[in-house]
Amino acid sequence: MPLYVDREAPKLWRRIYTEATLEGSLLAEKWKLVLAGLVFQYIHGLAAHGVHYLHRPGPTLQDAGFFILPELGQDKAFVSETVFVTIFGSFILWTFHPFVSHSKKICTVLIWCRVFVYLAASQSLRIITFFATQLPGPNYHCREGSKLAKIPPPKNVLEVLLINFPDGVIYGCGDLIFSSHTIFTLVFVRTYQRYGTRRWIKHLAWLMAVVQSLLIIASRKHYTVDIVVAWYTVNLVMFYVDSKLPEMAERSSGPSQTPLLPLSTKDSKNRSKEDHQRLLNENNVADGH
Repeated sequence: MPLYVDREAPKLWRRIYTEATLEGSLLAEKWKLVLAGLVFQYIHGLAAHGVHYLHRPGPTLQDAGFFILPELGQDKAFVSETVFVTIFGSFILWTFHPFVSHSKKICTVLIWCRVFVYLAASQSLRIITFFATQLPGPNYHCREGSKLAKIPPPKNVLEVLLINFPDGVIYGCGDLIFSSHTIFTLVFVRTYQRYGTRRWIKHLAWLMAVVQSLLIIASRKHYTVDIVVAWYTVNLVMFYVDSKLPEMAERSSGPSQTPLLPLSTKDSKNRSKEDHQRLLNENNVADGH
């Protein structure tokens, strides 16, 4: 066993070094998009914190999901968060698996560039909707009588910009339509569905997405409408982005260069067929001459 470890360790470090070199070159090329994606995550958090100042607690609205799903209670509110953290962490690990895996299927930087575009488009719509109409929050800390349901006006700009992290994120109110947790979950699951290779993981991921949605409602963190709107909005946004984002563009004119954005299996097959047909046409033209 020690001999095997000693023999494989240098290969692993070479693999990590090679991948880090490639990803580093991609990051140097795409750093503006990556930085913009990270900055927008802060802007989204800033907007969610800002709408808390406008939140006014009131009676919980009538909701079909609340009638159907039994209430988990405050002591079990962690269950939905545990599922979300599992999905979130698993996706991050998968995006970095090329650093240790022998079969490279994706580029980490390019995957995250695409994910940031999905998130920014979905979160932009979310910011518009929860600022347009503020609903009384169904979560326990957002109900009437809770000290966290309303927050006093900010004393200075710095208080707003710091978004009271992390309490401002955990105990926010007013940013309801539509669910941020569901945005992240669907973006991660659909991205793996498109670029992942393990079918059983795809099935498990979709099952976890459904379970998490039900747990969010059962935990009274969101109304059912927040989850329903998130499901069709995020899927439509991703469909639109995929139709507009140049999936087949090359990094350079060289035939051996890495694609600008990762190709799905279906797109790769279509690309191979197109290249093959083009070569046949070129040969036929040459024969004709």
